[in-house]
Amino acid sequence: MEEKVLVAFSSKHGATAEIAERVGQTLRGSGLKVDVLPVDMVRDLTPYRAFVVGTAAYMFRWRSDAVLFLKKRQNLLAQRPTWLFSSGPLGKGDPVELLKGQRFPKSLQPIIDRIKPRDVAVFHGFVNMQKLNLFEKFVFNRQPAMQGDFRDWDAIISWANTIAADLKKSGAR
Repeated sequence: MEEKVLVAFSSKHGATAEIAERVGQTLRGSGLKVDVLPVDMVRDLTPYRAFVVGTAAYMFRWRSDAVLFLKKRQNLLAQRPTWLFSSGPLGKGDPVELLKGQRFPKSLQPIIDRIKPRDVAVFHGFVNMQKLNLFEKFVFNRQPAMQGDFRDWDAIISWANTIAADLKKSGAR
């Protein structure tokens, strides 16, 4: 097993991919070797010492390819340090409070319990009106306060730095 970290993500319009890239960049800046890949491009987990898995969330549903990734690989993810994140809440305020304290869909509780992630973070999302389909545009045009980039890059970088510190303390490079 190489001493690498995998940041795997599922993103519909690219905002979650940008978060995953920033997490990867932050981990690399701490001296860790990192691959950042869409979940559907990940073939083999054996080269990785640790995992960060992220997904976009819509109406508090995680993207199906991310859920499938976790389900299929839960045994290995449970054996190595794993962190999870989602992005999606829009507007002002704490993203977890906006989701009434839920960090992941209740239907995933058995998988989360099996994996035992070190943390499950929730980050604000980004609605880029130019990337939405007609139905999505219809919905968001009725709610102009929910349009725009609500991602908190300082919170994302801070979270990634805690991962890096944890991995360096436990010996991952």
